[in-house]
Amino acid sequence: MEYTHLGRTGLTVSRLCLGTMNFGPHTEEAEAHRLMDTAHERGINFFDTANSYGRDSEGRLRGRTEEIIGRWFAKGGGRRERTVLATKAYADMSDWPNEGKLSALAIRKAVEASLRRLQTDHIDLYQMHHIDRATPWEEIWQAMEVLVAQGKIIYVGSSNFAGWHIAQAQETARARHFLGLVSEQSLYNLLDRTVELEVIPALQHYGLGLMPWSPLRSGLLGGVLRKEREGTRDRSAMAYASELLGRHRDRIQAYEDFAAELGTDPAELALAWLLSRPAVTAPIIGPRTPAHLDAAIGALDVKLDQKTLDHLDDLFPGRRPAPEDYAW
Repeated sequence: MEYTHLGRTGLTVSRLCLGTMNFGPHTEEAEAHRLMDTAHERGINFFDTANSYGRDSEGRLRGRTEEIIGRWFAKGGGRRERTVLATKAYADMSDWPNEGKLSALAIRKAVEASLRRLQTDHIDLYQMHHIDRATPWEEIWQAMEVLVAQGKIIYVGSSNFAGWHIAQAQETARARHFLGLVSEQSLYNLLDRTVELEVIPALQHYGLGLMPWSPLRSGLLGGVLRKEREGTRDRSAMAYASELLGRHRDRIQAYEDFAAELGTDPAELALAWLLSRPAVTAPIIGPRTPAHLDAAIGALDVKLDQKTLDHLDDLFPGRRPAPEDYAW
């Protein structure tokens, strides 16, 4: 396993982050525990979750994923001590007021509930799952400062923020002599490169680490057409990506052909590309089995030369930083 620092901090994390969104809805608890044990065995120390994960098709059972992780921590054996634990808050956890978003009260209630579910006394990286346009940054940072002082959280991160949100957050934190954000989670993969326009330049300027979510774009970059021909495609996991596949089928076929020329699995190629990008700390992978996990780890051994990177840009054009992307 390879390790790096999370953004400008001294915190050491693995270059792959274990995403746990499938734990509960798609991965049973016993299998989830085996996956986390296997992740530790492979050297992955960075786990990501959220207070709202675990919901069933009817939106019930919010928090179930954190509970699954908490029962794994409770087994002992250094499981908690060896894990850099990241979770998130923002989603409404019930229909009652102040059970979601980022007011000071909502943040306090959310972190206490997550600590109980996770069976731990602190969260290493506490992330805002979305921007809350109704709550001023002074209120948010005051709440986070209190949690840091209490030892309940150590670092603060964001998710799904625009570049100007990051700038606004950091400048307000700077005025308060607070560390502010250390990381951002964004949708980023070969198909989705909008963050290159303004988010990644903001991350580089302020020293935040990037944790790309959906690095394989719901499996579209993981050899979907080959699996379709072989009859091994996971229909349930891919159902909501069918429209996107229809629009990009030719490009994805060319991508799979190129991966075959390189002698590389498409999923490994997509992850290796992300690992080569500026500001990227660790793509968030969501394996359902130990075999999926081992396949993702294989991306660390894939080294991409400039010719390969240029060809990937030809297949999936990216964005230049603003304003040059659309002006001069």
